[in-house]
Order: sequence, then C-alpha cells, then structure tokens
Amino acid sequence: MRNDKKLCEDSYFNNFYLEYIQQASNFAYYKCGDKDTALDLVQDAFSKIWENCSKIDFTKAKTYLFTTVNNLFLNKIKHEKVVMEYAKAAPYLDINNQNPEYILEEEEFKAKLQNAISLLTDKQREVFLLNRIEGKKYREIAEMLGVSQKAVEKRMSLALTILREKIDIL
Repeated sequence: MRNDKKLCEDSYFNNFYLEYIQQASNFAYYKCGDKDTALDLVQDAFSKIWENCSKIDFTKAKTYLFTTVNNLFLNKIKHEKVVMEYAKAAPYLDINNQNPEYILEEEEFKAKLQNAISLLTDKQREVFLLNRIEGKKYREIAEMLGVSQKAVEKRMSLALTILREKIDIL
C-alpha cells in the first residue's frame, strides 16, 4: 500500500484538513494567545504539509501538523509576546449595568488571574489552558505536544501550585 501518496490526494488532504483544523487552531491559540495569529500559524502548517505531502507518512501527519504549528510559533515567539503584553494591558469594557464594586472586584480578579497565568512557563500555560479551557485529557495533551503523560502531569501540577500561590481563590 502506498501510504505516502495518500496525503497528496486532494480528497484525503481535504478530509485531514477538516478533521484537524479545529484542534490545530485551538493548539495554536493556546500557544500564542491571538486568534488571528493562531489561524496564520495553522494555515502555514497545512501549507507546509501540502508542499511536503510526498515526504510525510500519512499515519504521522497529525504529529507533523502539531510539530509544525509549534515550530512556526517558536519562530514568531518574540512578536507574540508583544501581542500578549498588549492584550493584557487593554482595558476591560463591561457593557452590563452591574454594581461598580462587583465590576471592580471582577477587574481585580481578572488582572490577578492574567498576571498569575503570565508567570507560568510557556509549557505550563499551554498544558493548563488545554486542560482547563479546552477540556483535553492529559493523554490527549501529551499526544498533541509529543511528550509523555507524566510530563503533562508535572507541568499541570507546577502550574496549579503557582496559580494557588498567586490567587487565593484557586
């Protein structure tokens, strides 16, 4: 069976794209924190896969996709840190008519949470967001990142320890 040729077939590539676009987009978003940049990273990754389709074993295409997204992110990390700092500094606008004291407390909590999350290493933040926001299991995260499940567990444990220290509520 010619497995390496399947990825180059339009129908297979389209199915591969549709199956993994959302996961790859979420992964990229958690890496960089910006939806537009995440979409750019994912589209670039799929383009690279298409360009190299004859060299990629189709059974490893998913791993190749996530590795490519990660590598593209690492190439842009300096720029992404600037984007994330700007996003953290942007004021929160509440359009609801809520009690000003509640809004102030919410603002303070959000600032504390953002600050605490920013203190995490990239790897800890990534695992924390994938698990707590995306609802991914440690096994799934390990597969996406190409690390052991124990490594994911350790990153999550360290992340939670830091967050507990910085935010009394967690």
